[in-house]
Amino acid sequence: MDKLLIEGGKALSGEVAMSGAKNAALPILCASLLTAEPVHFTNVPHLNDISTMLRLLGDMGVGVTMDGVDGLVLNGGGLNNPVASYEMVKTMRASILVLGPLVARGGEARVSLPGGCAIGARPVDQHIKGLQAMGAEVKVEQGYVHAKATRLKGARICTDMVTVTGTENLMMAACLAEGETIIENAAREPEVVDLANCLISMGARISGAGTDVIRIQGVDKLHGATHAIMPDRIETGTYLCAAAVTGGDIRLLKTSAAYLDTVVDKLMDAGCDITVERDAIRLVAPKRLKAVSLRTAPYPAFPTDMQAQFMAINCIADGVATIRETIFENRFMHVNELMRLGANIQIEGNNAIVRGVERLEGATVMATDLRASASLVIAGLVAEGETLIDRIYHLDRGYERIEEKLARLGASVKRVH
Repeated sequence: MDKLLIEGGKALSGEVAMSGAKNAALPILCASLLTAEPVHFTNVPHLNDISTMLRLLGDMGVGVTMDGVDGLVLNGGGLNNPVASYEMVKTMRASILVLGPLVARGGEARVSLPGGCAIGARPVDQHIKGLQAMGAEVKVEQGYVHAKATRLKGARICTDMVTVTGTENLMMAACLAEGETIIENAAREPEVVDLANCLISMGARISGAGTDVIRIQGVDKLHGATHAIMPDRIETGTYLCAAAVTGGDIRLLKTSAAYLDTVVDKLMDAGCDITVERDAIRLVAPKRLKAVSLRTAPYPAFPTDMQAQFMAINCIADGVATIRETIFENRFMHVNELMRLGANIQIEGNNAIVRGVERLEGATVMATDLRASASLVIAGLVAEGETLIDRIYHLDRGYERIEEKLARLGASVKRVH
């Protein structure tokens, strides 16, 4: 199993391009299930989760054709197997996103329940509740969600909690439903907006994406289209944190600060100088960061997917920071590993109190999930000596060619076996 070896102490500098957003690409790839015509996607990131989704769609009869470096053409004309098996779903919870499109277009879907998740429960009951409101007959049996509908009907759906994948699933399903669907308490994330933009280019009638009320007027069918995946805001934020912690000066290309207001604000509070351009961001770090407290919450508040990275930079910042996690109940698993590097962190319920130390020291640590592994990379970049990160397959789920990109910025990072 691959590991990442980092020799810390080098300030990052230079320019590097960011990739397309994984969390936007996954639902957008599933949108190809809604039409029999080819859909062309660009700026698709090369990640393990993307490969898994493409295998799943291929198993269902979707034609997958690579087009250049970051392009894909998906053709759902041969859709013939509306099943997402446990073997596929267990490695990637986002597989649940095929449920809505399959029922909407083909009238039936059989999708494995996702099972456990390292960072906490992610129930699919809101997905099921929404489909039932649209007239689907849904049974959960032998670990599978089995949904059927001759044709879905428009409905008013108010989710009990803000759910990104739930909003995306129901929005896709509603595109081919008869009549109007209104999703209340909808997720407002930029990735939801990107999916809506893709669906609109395919002929869907959607308004309100980016607000907490989304309206969809159902149409009889969707057609092919071309869509560019938005930049990955979490990858962007992660590299900004890496530059901040090392006292660096970097410029990130092919990205935008438009979806990163809270992250940019916190980095400026920490003492960083940030310049925002139309499709680039430059960060110049101070000699030592100031501690910054934060509280995670659904967009547009501070993203839970950036919590671990900010905990890493607070480890060597001047002062004491309190980090409150409100989204997932088990998202502090990186704490023990950061403490192996010399961090001073105390957990009190869903709060972490981080007292900045003068320096971290390299050690062998283990990644427990995607964003936790990113926090260990950030800490390793500033730690004295060598840090060896085990189980980096987590990183490959969400960060494209991370060792190459960091090396381009001057870091000493290499993959070892």
